[in-house]
This record gives sequence, C-alpha cells and structure tokens, in this order.
Amino acid sequence: MAEQSATAKKRHVPLDKIRNIGIIAHIDAGKTTTTERILFYTGKTYKLGDIDEGTTQMDWMAQERERGITIVSAATTAFWTPVVRGAVPQEEHRINIIDTPGHVDFTAEVERSLRVLDGGITVLDAEEGVQSQSETVWHQADKYNVPRLCFVNKMDKLGADFLATVQDIRDRLGANPAIMTLPIGVESSFKGIVLLLDQKAFIWKGDETGAKYDITDIPEDMIDQVKEYRAKLIEQISEHDDTLLNKFLNGEEPTVNELKIALRKATIAYKIVPVFCGSSLRNKGVQPLLDAVVEYLPSPVDLHEVKGIHPQTKAEEIRACNNEAPFCGLAFKIQSDPHVGRLTYVRIYSGTLKSGSYVYNSTKDKKERVGRLLLMHANDREEIPEAFSGEIVALVGLKDTTTGNTLTDDSHPIILEGITFTEPVISLAIEPKTKADQEKMGFALKRLGEEDPTFTIKSDPETGQIIISGMGELHLEILVDRMKREFHVSANTGRPQVAYKETIKKVAEAEGKYIRQSGGRGQYGHCFLRIEPKSRGEGFEFISEITGGDIPREFIPPIGKGAKEAAENGVIAGFPVVDILVAVYDGSFHDVDSSEIAFKIAGSMAFQSAVRQADPILLEPIMKLEVSSPEEFMGEIIGDLSKKRAHILGTGKRGRVLIINAAVPLAEMPQYATILRSMTQGRASFYMEPSHYEEVPNNIAQKIIAKSVKNQ
Repeated sequence: MAEQSATAKKRHVPLDKIRNIGIIAHIDAGKTTTTERILFYTGKTYKLGDIDEGTTQMDWMAQERERGITIVSAATTAFWTPVVRGAVPQEEHRINIIDTPGHVDFTAEVERSLRVLDGGITVLDAEEGVQSQSETVWHQADKYNVPRLCFVNKMDKLGADFLATVQDIRDRLGANPAIMTLPIGVESSFKGIVLLLDQKAFIWKGDETGAKYDITDIPEDMIDQVKEYRAKLIEQISEHDDTLLNKFLNGEEPTVNELKIALRKATIAYKIVPVFCGSSLRNKGVQPLLDAVVEYLPSPVDLHEVKGIHPQTKAEEIRACNNEAPFCGLAFKIQSDPHVGRLTYVRIYSGTLKSGSYVYNSTKDKKERVGRLLLMHANDREEIPEAFSGEIVALVGLKDTTTGNTLTDDSHPIILEGITFTEPVISLAIEPKTKADQEKMGFALKRLGEEDPTFTIKSDPETGQIIISGMGELHLEILVDRMKREFHVSANTGRPQVAYKETIKKVAEAEGKYIRQSGGRGQYGHCFLRIEPKSRGEGFEFISEITGGDIPREFIPPIGKGAKEAAENGVIAGFPVVDILVAVYDGSFHDVDSSEIAFKIAGSMAFQSAVRQADPILLEPIMKLEVSSPEEFMGEIIGDLSKKRAHILGTGKRGRVLIINAAVPLAEMPQYATILRSMTQGRASFYMEPSHYEEVPNNIAQKIIAKSVKNQ
C-alpha cells in the first residue's frame, strides 16, 4: 500500500516533465528488448525481461511469448532522472511508453499509438539498416508529425555498420539525421559510446545487467574522429538557429547548453532526427537514449494546443493543453480484460478526468459514465482517483465508445481528428464447432472487432457463413487462437481467401423501376442513375442531381442506400464495388404508392444494371515484398517470383545479404514462407505488406468469376 501511495505522489508530475513516447521499428529490430531495458534501468522492473525465455513485461499475451513477437501495443509508465546535465532540469521525469508490434499484420496497433504520442524512438538494426517496415512506420509517424529519435541497435552484431545505417536514414527515409554518438568498438568488440556534444565516453564492462558503466575521457584513437563529427553536428544544429548561426559564422563555438536547447527545438519541429547507438540485448547504450528522450522529445506543453471541430457548428475549436482547460481526450484503443471487462485507452489532451464522473462522446453524441480510472503497466493495473492533461489512462465503464472517438466535457464539445486504418486484404470463413460454441462465437467476434479496427466480420447472405477479414494470415490465425483461449470458443476455418474488389472502367447510365400491385396499396419507385469511375482508393460516393420535384427529397437517400448495398455485395462476382461515383439525375414517383423501400429497390436495380454496362473489372491486392537472401539463391527466388506474376522493382545489397524488392499479387503468395525456406535451405527471410489494388488479368478474372458464380 505504501508503494502505491508513493506512486500516486509521483504521479503529480508537472506537464513539462512528462514524455509520451512510442517505440516503433521493423520486426526483430529490438523494440521490446529496448523497452525491457528502459523499464529495468528506470527501476520499473527488477529483472531483465528476455524474449527468448518468454519473461518480458510488455509481451504479456500467451501468443506473444510463444511466438517471440509483439501482437498488441502495451502501455507503461516509468520515471527517469537524466544522467548527464543538459538544457532540461536534472530532475525526475515521467515517461509514458507504448511498445508497438513490428509485424505488418498488426499495423493498426502502430497507427493508433502514433496518433496519440508526442514523440517516438525508431529502433534500427545496425546490420540490416532501414528495412521495409521501418519505412512504413516512419511514414505513419510523418502523417501525424511525430518528432523522433533513432536508436541504431545491435551494434555488437556481425556486420554492424553505424555510419552506413545513418546514411540509410538519409537516403531511404528522407530525414535529416544528426549523429549524437559514435560507437567505441564494433561487432564483438563493441563496449561503449562517445557522446559528441558532451565529449564524454560511456563504457560498459563487468556488470552483466548494464546498470553500471564508467564515464571517462574519449579514447585516444578516437579523438580526431570525435572532433570531425562534433564539428559537423555543431554546424548542423546551428543551421536551424539564427543566433547560433551568427556565432558559428563568426568562428565562435556555442556552449553545450545553447546547442542542446537549439537541438531540442529543431527535433520538436522535425527538422533534425538525433541518432544514437547501442546494443539493447547486451545492455549497452540505453541510459544515454533515456537522457535523450527527456532532453529532446516534446512534453505535452510543447504541443501548446490541440485543434478540432465543434460537432454542431463544424467551426474550428482549439483547446489549450493544460489541466485548467475543459476536458477533452481521444479513445485510441479498446481492450477486453478478463478481470475488469472492457477497457478504453484514452489520451487526455486537456483538462482533468475524475473516476465516477460523466463524459460526453462528441463523435457519437452519447453520454457515458467513467466507472474507474486505471494506470496501465502492460496487463497490470493501478487504480487512480483522477487523471490529468498529457496522460494516457484506461477507463472502465464506457459502453459505446470505440477507437477514434473524442471524449469531452459536455458543455465544451469538440471532435478531434480521428484515426484512419488500412482496409483488410484477406478473408476466411469461420463456423463454430458445436452448438454451445455458436452462442459464444457472436459475442467473441464482436469483442475482437471492437478491439481491432482492421478486423471485420460479415455474414454471407447466400451461404449463411460468417466471413472474417484481416491484414494477413498471421493476423487471422492469432484472432482465431484468441477466440479459443480468451473466450473458450472452438471454431473451424476455411482456407484464406483474397479480398478481391470490383470496379468499372467507363461511364454508364441505367433505369431502375420497381412497381408492385398487391390488391391494397402498391409499391412504386423509379430512378435513373449515372455511374462514373473514380481514382484508386477513392471509395464509393453517392450524389443527387435532382432539381425540382421529380423525386421527393425523402426518397433520395433510400436510392443511395440501395445502390450502396448492391455495391457491397458486388455485381459480377460478389465482391464489393469500389472507386465509383453514383449520381441520381432523374426519376418519377406515385402520390400514393411510392415508399422508401420501393426507391431503395429501384436504386439497387439501376445500380446493378449500370455496372454491367460500364466494363466491370476485378481488382486484386498487390503486396510490397522484400526478400533478404544469400546471393547464391537470387536466380531461383527471382525465377519463382516471375511465375507468381511478380514485378521485380529492384535488387540491392545490405551487408552480406541480397535484397530483392517486388510487387506481387497476394493471391500468388499462400504458404510463401514454406516455399522460400525450402528453396534457400532456410537461409532467406521475407517481409510483405499491402501496397495497392490492380486490375486482375482477364484470363484469371474469368476463372474467379466462374468459381464465384458456381458457389452461388
């Protein structure tokens, strides 16, 4: 109890001493290991977590520990006092950390975490450099303007090259990296780092945990190199500060404090990305990285304000990011907890929130009661009486709030920018094994769907089957496994099916007329629709061009609804019709017999007829593929990819491995992991993520359509 009250006292940290950060990277770059070291050195844990032993704090799910991968983002809070004196006070700071997955199947976890974070650490493998998923998460962070640091990890690995990785950051990420540290030794001889601005060497030796280190003078053989890179760093920082630039041009050297203040501003403005190095697994280089988080990444105060729109007037609203402003926060994650039920993770941008109070969901126009407030450490919970601006907390008791909803004080409503997610690319049919499972399965799928916005569920009206869709085979496999473990539902699944889509190539017009006489009042709906192709990714749009009273205003939305429902079930092969503009431009009505349902049916009939005249085509998901392999297997891999309709984008070398980049249809990639392993004696690996949709070649499209028609 004493420990809990001590933590409660610690919680009242001034806003400028809070850092909300995320750790993002490619698979196996060392995100979770780095987070585990941060928790150990900040005193949050008393034992170093190990992924191989399944003892990590942040990867707490059974599936994460079995597979050695991160599946869900985990939040925790730690406290750190900087070791080296800098521009910020050498006092205790609170760091709220979110560890995110690296696997593209769980991209929603990265997307939603980046939306609510103030800063990020991008972890890179010193031998592999910038890999595909590193690029993807980097661009996700760009979308939300998240300032970040880079940590070049695995400096002890064979083939590690710090300077080549920095060049990779410049070339592949288009960033402006600032080298903050230089490694002392490399590969097996890596033993420490030199901090360029402070001109101090950190050397780790003897202590297995890495908690103890020596701060010494720069090694003799590195003095010239440090001088050269320090001069480049000073010039780079001075370019972004007029006062320092004048000093630099006059031959004066700015003080270390002046440089750190200027670097902090440039990092927060995303003009510079400070780069550090170390080896998380070998417990070297993490403490200076923690100093850098405090020193250079923004606090909630640096945000100043958050913008949104008023739900009624749609005018821009602004909230100051402090405890005195009216409350507003963004729900960014829903989680089912076996002990407390439904948890809603919220980032508080302004004001304070008390346990037992009411909040207004301005996105859904609903009032909700906050039963309890929890501070999360992975899957452990600490109950708190109130939460403040800048904090990330979990709420118990919200029933209707979902990912991306804004919660506010009901007298000062605001809607913040939501979160956008990628469309699912793969589906499979699922059915309960027993009658008892049938009742539980609906509840389990609903809960999992609430948690994961990239997981969709729909029932096939033709077959009565339930179809689940997600970001990849692993994604769906994990979700089915979670149903079994967490909800005790056993299910049979079909083979994964590619999420094809339909679209059109030309403009077409059609008439829809629905007339029924059944003795009493009849049904009458009549409309003319025009459909036009839109660019890839623009979706479905319905507009009305009706002027005058050809169709009464109340019957126009049902026409759009009918067209949209017809689009969802497809026209040529049952796949959703996308990237299409539907315009209703004419029609007629009957004073007595016209009804919403009649116009909805007419809209559906006209839409289907128009699509058939508009050169309908099938679209398939194309994946961005990166294969890393020893050079001797290159010919065989490229030959196999060519058979899979792949378009080879280029090849390159990274250390001793060859990298093959390609765009390949997802339909050609089932069991590719097994195929690649057998082709290369298990020495090659690959990474795949959704890229875009492309037209299916005619001969293949005919087979898909024929199969779909046969199944119907």
